[in-house]
Amino acid sequence: MRKTTQRRMYQGVNYAIFVVLLLVIVLATDWERIVNQFFRWDVAREMLPEIITIALKNTILFTVISFAGGLLLGVVMALLKLSSVGPYRWFATAYIEFFRGVPALLTIFAMAYMLPIALGVRVPGGQVGAGLVGLILVASAYMAEVIRAGIQAVPKGQTEAARSLGMSPGRTMFWVVLPQGIRIVIPPMTNEFVLLLKDTSLLFIAGSTVFTKELTTFARDGLTTYANGTPLIMAAMLYLLVTVPLTRLVAWLERKMAKTR
Repeated sequence: MRKTTQRRMYQGVNYAIFVVLLLVIVLATDWERIVNQFFRWDVAREMLPEIITIALKNTILFTVISFAGGLLLGVVMALLKLSSVGPYRWFATAYIEFFRGVPALLTIFAMAYMLPIALGVRVPGGQVGAGLVGLILVASAYMAEVIRAGIQAVPKGQTEAARSLGMSPGRTMFWVVLPQGIRIVIPPMTNEFVLLLKDTSLLFIAGSTVFTKELTTFARDGLTTYANGTPLIMAAMLYLLVTVPLTRLVAWLERKMAKTR
């Protein structure tokens, strides 16, 4: 038997096993019960349009704020970690390792409750503002490592050419190296945006009001109100509505950048 024939038979058997398993799952599932518990159109209609105008809007807004703050702080930490000054480098390393090692949930809790108790400091914006500061701290630690890798990936010839033209080290970093480094790390930074979008669900630990609920908190409250799982399905679909285009964008950017190298 030829190898091509063996390969086709092997693939055919695998496809057959997959189809059989799929049929078993489809036939064994109580679809009427699933529809009644998770796909109630009357519940979905009652949650509209608030789940979009309040929950989805807040989720995107919180993500954008956290990403912007994390990006700015991440750039600073990346530059400090690459600094030739020892104390700056040590501080940035400790900062990055700490906030990458501590769960985001605990960081948000600390900003919302521990910081006011320990130091009497309250973050502007109330509990939600404190939660956003926690997300910014965690996001900046991850972004700092990504940005550092992007800066180090810029060919040294770029720095040498800028220095030969009389540019100072600071101007070389900010006008030559950093823009090229940011361009290199656009795909992983987009992934970080997607992760932040989902991490906004952790803001519930800081507390929220009717008008500051994000998708997960809104769906959780709907689950209690309607005693039905439809709110969770709606929240999941809205998350996918945002994250799937972003992940496709990341894949497109990676392919485009691979062709230009």
